Amino acid sequence: MTSNPTVLFICQHNAGRSQLAAALLEHLAGDRFTATSAGLSPAEEVNPAVAATVAELGMDITDRVPREVTASDLESADVVVLMKPGLALPSTPRGKVLDWTFPNPETWDADAVRPLREAVSDKITAAFLAR
Repeated sequence: MTSNPTVLFICQHNAGRSQLAAALLEHLAGDRFTATSAGLSPAEEVNPAVAATVAELGMDITDRVPREVTASDLESADVVVLMKPGLALPSTPRGKVLDWTFPNPETWDADAVRPLREAVSDKITAAFLAR
């Protein structure tokens, strides 16, 4: 039995973009992938506006805690998705690296996050599910 591919989403604070992407991959792909997320300088909590837009899909991510990406994360991930260009990682990822460019929703309300949620959803569908 082979394990599901692990996809690691990384952004600066692991509070918005990467949390959103991991939740969307879980939502869209079910158990076909293991979705994780991390950041370079973690925030204290998941962005409430991001959590609210994910809740609209029936998922609660308010209990998730932003965390720092580790060399072990990068070694174990089959795919590493950088949610912003130019992130300086602590080591070289073992798996495939995808560079995506999404704005930081740090100061946005839920109305502003919804189009980002849809754009990330579309990108995940194209990259992982349209096969």
